[in-house]
Amino acid sequence: MTQAFISPTCYVTQAATGPEKRGSSGFLKKQREGQSLRAGGRRARGSWEGQRGSQRAAFFGVAANLVLYLNSRNFRWSGEQASRATLVFLGASYLLSPVGGWLADVYLGRFRAITLSLLLYLAASGLLLATITEDGRRSFCGEMPQVPLGPPCPRSHCQSSWPSPYCATTLYLALLLLALAASSVRSNLTSFGADQVMDLGRDATRRFFNWLYWSINLGAVLSLLIVAFIQQNVSFLWGYSITVGFVGLAFFTFLFAAPVFITKPPTGSQVSSMLKLALQKCCPRLWRQHSARDSESVHLLPGQRSPQPSPSPQEDMANFQVLVKILPVMVTLVPYWMVYFQMQSTYVLQGLHLHIPNIFRASPINSSGVLRAENNYRIPEAWLLLANVVVVLILVPIKDHVIDPLLLRCKLLPSALQKMALGMFFGFTSVIVAGVLEKERLQYIAANKTVSQQIGQDLYYAAPLPIWWQIPQYLLIGISEIFASIPGLEFAYSEAPRSMQGAIMGIFFCLSGVGSLLGSGLVALLSLPGGWMYCPEDSGNINKCRMDLYFFLLAGIQAVTASLFLWIARHYERTGHRAATQNSSSQDRG
Repeated sequence: MTQAFISPTCYVTQAATGPEKRGSSGFLKKQREGQSLRAGGRRARGSWEGQRGSQRAAFFGVAANLVLYLNSRNFRWSGEQASRATLVFLGASYLLSPVGGWLADVYLGRFRAITLSLLLYLAASGLLLATITEDGRRSFCGEMPQVPLGPPCPRSHCQSSWPSPYCATTLYLALLLLALAASSVRSNLTSFGADQVMDLGRDATRRFFNWLYWSINLGAVLSLLIVAFIQQNVSFLWGYSITVGFVGLAFFTFLFAAPVFITKPPTGSQVSSMLKLALQKCCPRLWRQHSARDSESVHLLPGQRSPQPSPSPQEDMANFQVLVKILPVMVTLVPYWMVYFQMQSTYVLQGLHLHIPNIFRASPINSSGVLRAENNYRIPEAWLLLANVVVVLILVPIKDHVIDPLLLRCKLLPSALQKMALGMFFGFTSVIVAGVLEKERLQYIAANKTVSQQIGQDLYYAAPLPIWWQIPQYLLIGISEIFASIPGLEFAYSEAPRSMQGAIMGIFFCLSGVGSLLGSGLVALLSLPGGWMYCPEDSGNINKCRMDLYFFLLAGIQAVTASLFLWIARHYERTGHRAATQNSSSQDRG
């Protein structure tokens, strides 16, 4: 017998099929139950996609303009400090994914874990919102030291250094709480959504991850078009208020759809078993002491339930071997994530120092200061992210309905690992294009060809190159996402044993966070005196930095690890093919 847990209060039992003959009434009853479950699954999937879109709209509402927010006159962080904080936030929002997944597996179950995470999301986004107002900043951060933005230092060697970032403790606390909530929602909601289609086959799982990314990017379009525009041209107060509204919408949508979700109780975590096996293999003496203590302390407290039946040692060993095979594949994706997260940090910083055109130009006749303030709206720099998002929104349906079925019929559909390698190539190309553009931008700066532009209430000194030159690098990173990230999710979910799917998904997101944090650490290292990103004389601008060399360094790291990934992937597929051949030959002999 297998069980599926439907809603928090009722179990639906599925009998295992067998050769025995069933009566017609029983068959019709089963058919009606199957139709009801499929209809409930469609409603659950629709509600899940809406909730996922709202949650991601909130996440992009925080992340898209975070560099601009920290670089604004409210805080006056330097460009390097703002980029590093954004990379830390993005990295932590993935790195902490195993924490939420472990709590769901052991104590809470995915439904309760998602609910509590969304409540934490609301609280943390409210704290970030409080830092926007002057009274809120005084309450949480104290008074800000006055360091006005100005033009670059006229001398070749300035001795001034940029001060420590204002309100750093409160802002990092709010961002880390947001990251913890977002990571828990991401790891549990992805597996929770996959549970709704698990019984429909592998093709349904592949299509689920395609449309998962589609719903995520639909929420991103809504956030970038509306929230980013309001944040840059109207007020961060209004922009982040809408973000809090998105979180509230996601929370209530999830609660209202609870009766139609397929939910499961916590069944324990395979992470503990994997750690015990690793300890047993590496440190046998320490393992014997640990197991002796465990055997002495195993007893039930009054009123305590018996624990869930744990997997057999043979099953634990098989799962551990699968984990050892999968981990090298996912680890070699880390440099790709270093490149990918530049899209929301250094790419944004680069765009702020390119010429950003106005949406509405002030009329020569009506040129009063009031009309200029109302009509002189600039294109939000975060709108460049739409190039990435639109690529995903357009190509995912085409790939799902046209390209993949055609390749499948022709038996030419590439494996998930082959798609991931192709995604790495597009990521490498994107960061190379960004480096070439930055090199060209710095040539204009060296020739003293700059334009001053007001973005919100802050002044930036930019090269006269239009910001549209950034579109190719955003398009390329969007294509790389389709080929690297989506197949990566599919690989992590489908290759893992069913008892370890949650843990493997958490590891996948955790390693993507490691990539973002490594990118942040690399920026910090290059920001030391003498480094490519050390330019305190720029007073918040990056015109004396060598960010082009940073981009080329990332491209070199990506190229080296992509070669390693190809070797590991080839070995993985060859091993899998050999195992499949042995299984089929043993079945033939049987």
